[in-house]
Amino acid sequence: MNNPVIFKNLLTEQWLSPAQILSALSHLTHLVYLKNVDHPVIAFFASEYMLRQDQITQNFKRVTLHQYQEKPSSIHLNQFFKDNAKTDHSDFNGGLIGFISYDDAAQQQVSIQEKKQPALFLGIYRSYLKLTEQGWTFFSDEDEAEEIFQFIQEALTNKKNQSFQLTQPCNARWSKNEYQSAFKQVQEYIKGGDCYQINLTQEFTAKAQGYLLDIAEDFWKLTDAPYSGYLKIDDFELLSCSPELFIDFEENRKIVTRPIKGTMPRYTDPRQDEKSKQRLIDSKKDQAENVMIVDLLRNDLSIYAETGSVKTPQLFEIESFNQVHHMVSEVTATLKDDTNPFDVLLSALPGGSITGAPKIRAMQIIDELEGAPRGAYCGSLGYFNFDGTGSWNILIRSIQKYQNDVSLWAGGGVTIASDCDAEYQECFDKISAMLDLLNTWQKASET
Repeated sequence: MNNPVIFKNLLTEQWLSPAQILSALSHLTHLVYLKNVDHPVIAFFASEYMLRQDQITQNFKRVTLHQYQEKPSSIHLNQFFKDNAKTDHSDFNGGLIGFISYDDAAQQQVSIQEKKQPALFLGIYRSYLKLTEQGWTFFSDEDEAEEIFQFIQEALTNKKNQSFQLTQPCNARWSKNEYQSAFKQVQEYIKGGDCYQINLTQEFTAKAQGYLLDIAEDFWKLTDAPYSGYLKIDDFELLSCSPELFIDFEENRKIVTRPIKGTMPRYTDPRQDEKSKQRLIDSKKDQAENVMIVDLLRNDLSIYAETGSVKTPQLFEIESFNQVHHMVSEVTATLKDDTNPFDVLLSALPGGSITGAPKIRAMQIIDELEGAPRGAYCGSLGYFNFDGTGSWNILIRSIQKYQNDVSLWAGGGVTIASDCDAEYQECFDKISAMLDLLNTWQKASET
């Protein structure tokens, strides 16, 4: 990859929020944003992309700035991962950005239902904005770099009217009795020896008009999630407020995964909040659940790791987010020479923290009991640089909108030691603030 052309001081207003920039560019068809902890990037005008929907894969190449042509060959990532293109792994520097849905990832191993919406999108992006000390800065190594720069600059001077509103409130698809029935069946499967743990989740659905992007900034402020992001593909939108890393692909073939298992609610009263945190620290049930997933991920990563390199440097650490405390562990490994990072990502998806153990049987049980396909939820959104470094999240605390259908999910790991009422409440501990915020757009539309 050539050194990118850099245009500093891109904007007259240097410190626009990501949501403001995305709103100005909302008419673009393959718009993507990654918070990427503290290294935000907004990318546009993919030079080529792969899209999978209804188990049909299509590949497109950009032939003019606003025109794509379908092509027979797919994106072969081997040709993009170049050892001589070293980058800072925590920063996007041109490469691949996209998402892989839970449905698509699970389909590689088991036969399950699939949501009627895009299941996978992978685009090669060589033009993008990054937030630097000078403000939002344009990077590109494309021949059309100047034309793209002028287009973005002009678009940012136009203000977009917000139009999002719910036409039907967002409510749980399951009643509590229906959740209890699924929970009991999971317990029966555990007693029968089918599984040790199932990540049982439930869907919350609504109908809406307008762009999900219109309300993105409110959700990002609410959650302050390190792996938040946004992706728009025609009439499909994905809004991530995820706190969970799936895999960081770092320099020197090092990989890091940080599974979340174990949750307690936050409270405004400091003493009550500290007690909640301490309950999580002391929870033997959550520790057992966490270590099951750590073992599953160690096994998943060991396939591609150098012998003896898989380590667990952190176990049962507590991380506090705006709505909940989470129990988080860390697994690291060093990939074998000549390992394709994308093969590692696909092989490890779906993440063990959102399936259960053993993974294949867990995915079959999830498909049987949850009653609806998850779609993007519990899939992954992220990027690879051209040298194979990159970062991919787990799509929890995320909202997906396809045409007029809005969907978000919440759940948790069920083991033999789980209490049904506590697990049901955990769903709402995780999602109630997002749900309440989303439903304010229903109230606004009724006034």
